[in-house]
Amino acid sequence: MNEQKDHGSSARNGEAGIGFPQSSLLAPRSSVVTRVKICGITRVEDALTAAHCGADAIGLVFYERSPRHVSIAQAAQLAAALPPFVTSVGLFVNAEAALVREVLAAVPLDILQFHGDESPEYCAQFARPYIKAIRVKAGVDLLQCAARFHSARGLLLDAHVEGIPGGTGAVFDWTLIPKQLPLPVILSGGLNADNVAAATKQVHPYAVDVSSGVEVSKGIKNAAKIAAFINEVKRIDVQLSR
Repeated sequence: MNEQKDHGSSARNGEAGIGFPQSSLLAPRSSVVTRVKICGITRVEDALTAAHCGADAIGLVFYERSPRHVSIAQAAQLAAALPPFVTSVGLFVNAEAALVREVLAAVPLDILQFHGDESPEYCAQFARPYIKAIRVKAGVDLLQCAARFHSARGLLLDAHVEGIPGGTGAVFDWTLIPKQLPLPVILSGGLNADNVAAATKQVHPYAVDVSSGVEVSKGIKNAAKIAAFINEVKRIDVQLSR
């Protein structure tokens, strides 16, 4: 692990190192805690707002074609600004392995998120926990994906939009998610404060991931929208715990 950052943030939530216990979708819980990741952070003030509002993780995008892309220097500044116990996630799309290593040498990322056509072997080579994003549409076998990426700490399920690897703001059909995937589900794709309650009630994900749903423009977050989103997740968790 990179010693530039205290990785206690990764271990605080469970035995899986990044807080994705493998039984989280299968074993009943006396209390419900849906984790929240705010993705596509580009400004220190947005990272601090997310942390202050109770986000468990922030996402930093290292995909140059994304409007939320951050440079290595920018990402290092963002990661350094995070308070304790907030996880930093680095998002890559079909990146050269050398780029991932260059980022890891400069930025103390806790988790890697792969959003392209990466193989399990590719994802596992960096000595860092990872989650694999799957773009969901009819015909995608999520049970097969979970078996193929069994070394992942979770599957991030996003909407399938042709030619765009993520961050589209589109919602997919949540009924396509099997009830008992063997990996924790991080639900993404068009979530916002208006629909995250319905999503959480239907899917019961381990975590929810939001980007465009808390923005005023691409890469620029809105403090009120972040607060409303996280408060709604907490509200539904209380309901589901009763």
